[in-house]
Amino acid sequence: MYDLGYIVEMKKPHACQTNRWEIIRMGMDIKIRCLNCQHIVMMPRREFDKKMKKVLVKKED
Repeated sequence: MYDLGYIVEMKKPHACQTNRWEIIRMGMDIKIRCLNCQHIVMMPRREFDKKMKKVLVKKED
């Protein structure tokens, strides 16, 4: 579904009007970074699953 380093799109855009986020930490909580303004948001995995729309770019090996 998603993994560390993936670029994802959320259902609502960020305040900076971009909707591209990079997953930078995974565990019970997921930490994502806005690719436009570099703002970091941490949320529980359950909340992330509800708010994520789709995976845009998968991490290259």
